[in-house]
Amino acid sequence: MKLVHDHSLAATLDAINAAFFDGRKLTKADRAKAAKWIAARQGLERSYAGLFAPTDYDYAHWPKTFTGEKIGSNAATGHILGEEACRALILLDVDARYAQDALARATESFLGRLNAGRPRTAGFYCCGICTASFWRHLAAGGLDRQEKRLANGLKHLQAERDGQGRWRRFPFHYTVWALGEIDLPAARRELRYAAPVLERVVRRRADADEYARRRRRIAELALARC
Repeated sequence: MKLVHDHSLAATLDAINAAFFDGRKLTKADRAKAAKWIAARQGLERSYAGLFAPTDYDYAHWPKTFTGEKIGSNAATGHILGEEACRALILLDVDARYAQDALARATESFLGRLNAGRPRTAGFYCCGICTASFWRHLAAGGLDRQEKRLANGLKHLQAERDGQGRWRRFPFHYTVWALGEIDLPAARRELRYAAPVLERVVRRRADADEYARRRRRIAELALARC
């Protein structure tokens, strides 16, 4: 199973996320190789706030989220891939100094940016798509004050309801994916709010497109939590 794609942090993270999403077993060697490659990108030139740097290819081809939403700027590319890389390292769970030290440096650096001019329990970052990646990192146990930050962020999400099962400013599918990993009553309330849209996603005709398959499966899982 190929996890590392040397040309792209986005492709590497997509492969790792797909493996966990599909419940595929990763060997110790698979985990170590992926963790070592990601760890080596911490703090490189063009990294966002000391996180894990996307490649030149990533910046030239603005990637998509796992659920298919386009990431629309260099800053968002650096931030979202950096948050997702932290989360991937946590889930890969490689007990090696190179992985743990890189994650610790990234965490310290990003917390410095996050806490500058914000409350230390802030749950919203700069925009909806970046905030959803921030929540996924928190939900995996990263950064600090996870429960309080997530609770505050979910209050913001509730205020962004559009009355039609979606949210203003937040990409629907990526946000639902994040909510499905947050073990708080407020997250389940937001999924119940989104249930009419999720039911329509599940009813759609099966599609060969990978993003459509992922969205449908995420919708099914989210409805099961409502």
